[in-house]
Amino acid sequence: MATVTIHGHAFSTCTKRVMATCNEIGLKYKIITVDVLNKEQKTEEYLSTKQPFGVIPVLVDEDGTQIYESRAICRYLVAKYGKDSGLLPNQGDLKAYGLFEQAASIEYSSFDPYAAPLTSERVFSKHFGREADEKLAQKYTDSLNAKLEGYERILSKQKYLAGDNFTLADLFHLPYGNFVNQIDPNIFGSKPSVKRWWDDISSRASWAAALAEN
Repeated sequence: MATVTIHGHAFSTCTKRVMATCNEIGLKYKIITVDVLNKEQKTEEYLSTKQPFGVIPVLVDEDGTQIYESRAICRYLVAKYGKDSGLLPNQGDLKAYGLFEQAASIEYSSFDPYAAPLTSERVFSKHFGREADEKLAQKYTDSLNAKLEGYERILSKQKYLAGDNFTLADLFHLPYGNFVNQIDPNIFGSKPSVKRWWDDISSRASWAAALAEN
């Protein structure tokens, strides 16, 4: 199988999302580390040749194809290299495809907007030499808890967000979910179906391998 190149950083949440996807489908990858602390991603060369918005990661496939935005990268990789993985439904199965896109939209609109800034306040702030804004962190915690009530309703009726099979919609939660669980295990743990789901998806070998790289 091919080896793809990821311009990113192994500690980066979005880079880890791509790494976990590669691991799920058995795709080899190499990481070219972008020096984010010194803002390499904001240089004119990076902006003009890799990512016009100055963020990571960027995928470079063996044929030279470049894709940015981590979720788009994951979809591309599964469509090309992991067609039989079950991580993406067959577009010919319109019901499965619709339910997958619904679940993926839930992560993007009801999880990431709260989990990401919560992680920024509670975890990343210290890496950038600033104090966490406790009031803001609590606001994001409260909002995330409210959104996870919806997750509980869904997951009390099915094993995963798109149905009874693990898909990219579940995998997309892993990077920020990992930090959320470290910040306060009760956020997931207070909701039985969410906890069962989180324990399941976070114990996958693909994620353990991604976590081991830093």
